[in-house]
Amino acid sequence: MISVERVSVTYPGQSHPAVHDVDLEIPEGELCLVVGPTGSGKSTLLRTISGLVPHFSGGTLAGRVVVAGRDTRTHRPRDLADAVGVVLQDPARGFVTETVTDELVYAMEQLGLPRAVMRTRTEEVLDLLGLADLRDAPLRDLSGGEQQRVAIGAVLTAHPQVLVLDEPTSALDPPAADDVLAALTRLVHDQGMTVVLAEHRLERVVQYADLVVAVAADGTVSHGAAGDVLGPGSAAPPLVELAAVAGWRPVPLSVRDARRRVAPLRDRLTAARTREVLPGPGRAVLTARGIQVRHRRAHAVRGVDLTLAAASVTAVMGRNGAGKSSLLWALSGAGPRSAGSVTLGPEPGQDPAALDAAAARRLVALVPQDPTDLLYLGSVGAECRAGDTQAAVAAGTCAQLLERFAGPVPAQAHPRDLSEGQRLALVLAVQLAADPLVLLLDEPTRGLDYAAKRALVAVLAQHTARGGAVLLSSHDVEFVAQCADRVVVMSDGVTVTDGPARDVLVASPTFAPQVAKVLHPVPLLTVAEVREALAAAR
Repeated sequence: MISVERVSVTYPGQSHPAVHDVDLEIPEGELCLVVGPTGSGKSTLLRTISGLVPHFSGGTLAGRVVVAGRDTRTHRPRDLADAVGVVLQDPARGFVTETVTDELVYAMEQLGLPRAVMRTRTEEVLDLLGLADLRDAPLRDLSGGEQQRVAIGAVLTAHPQVLVLDEPTSALDPPAADDVLAALTRLVHDQGMTVVLAEHRLERVVQYADLVVAVAADGTVSHGAAGDVLGPGSAAPPLVELAAVAGWRPVPLSVRDARRRVAPLRDRLTAARTREVLPGPGRAVLTARGIQVRHRRAHAVRGVDLTLAAASVTAVMGRNGAGKSSLLWALSGAGPRSAGSVTLGPEPGQDPAALDAAAARRLVALVPQDPTDLLYLGSVGAECRAGDTQAAVAAGTCAQLLERFAGPVPAQAHPRDLSEGQRLALVLAVQLAADPLVLLLDEPTRGLDYAAKRALVAVLAQHTARGGAVLLSSHDVEFVAQCADRVVVMSDGVTVTDGPARDVLVASPTFAPQVAKVLHPVPLLTVAEVREALAAAR
């Protein structure tokens, strides 16, 4: 179905190709998972398969790509539209209509399908992706995860032979991600669709992959079965790391497979486990009472009370549309607040909404779900220099933080030319340079690989060690398990659970990380905790 022959892609102004000498065959009716570190070239490979490279993105394409019998050198993306569906990292940028149903219908209208066919396919996709209740909703009113499902549905209505997806579950809550992956798997197994997707959250998708393509940091590509390509290291999901600790061969790729072998390891951990002593709460640095947020007719946040303590990381979790992002914007002072109060230290009574931008930034900083909202200059270097100036810190502070998150990023590169993960890392660096008392992060791990997430965990630990507080909204349960002291679960704009992270995550079938699911009832959340427990038992 897809043939990639000796392909290299070099962008204008770059001395080295983004990917080079790629030879790859993807058969019909298989799910191909593309993995690799942030900025390695995964998106370039997907854009090459879909024909966007070089017709849309520019650059030089060497070699040959044939998709569904069509050579992408002579067939532009519009010539592939009936055969190849594409969903890129930021789905909202691809919307061309105003409502969910109109967006689902648009591609079929361009293909000239009969009205009866369009109606049938629209209903099928609404049911397949759980969008029926949103059929008439304005796209601008949807959460990031809901927008992502609409974008996937918009290409599925055209019944493509090949579906190309870049980070399709990055904005989805765990149940929604499971639903989307189950739908994709059904399309692969039952209808013979070929699916190629790039994903950093390998724990979600690796068990479904027929083929894994690994893009290295230097742009070289290898491929094979998941158990052969993935090994312990920076790009390995928790189950692979746990298998290395436990000595399991072959490596289990699903929680079910791991639980079949876990009894001896669980017995050792049960004997070693001691009662955890939790630190007491620190002084309050942010207090919110009765927060309400309305967006036109939608009541997004309904009377939420929240207190953030110094030296703590609090995670807000919940399904898409629960009100998490609206809450963070309201707390920052930059977003709407229909009712309620927010006060933060060090002096009592300070409301971030009443402060000027410079003063507010030193007290509370928000990294939004779409990082490009905060990027406005023409190069990475310019953004970093502006970040240093605005934060009144030493020159190079922002650039050093960026390299810690995402590795070397060319200073002359334009922010829009970066990968999603690199753009997010840049905004994180700009906001953290000011060392705010309270840091608000909305889905901070979108587009970040495992190594970048570990670097972020370390930076957040340093921030809290200096007395700062972190509030983050995330669907990434593995990341939350690594960094959060406390978890707040929201539903329909209200708080339904608030407690220590270990208690909330272990007890939740929805938000439990893979290690907790495998080891249940042993209350461990991460592979690092397993290593520590085993070392203590020796």
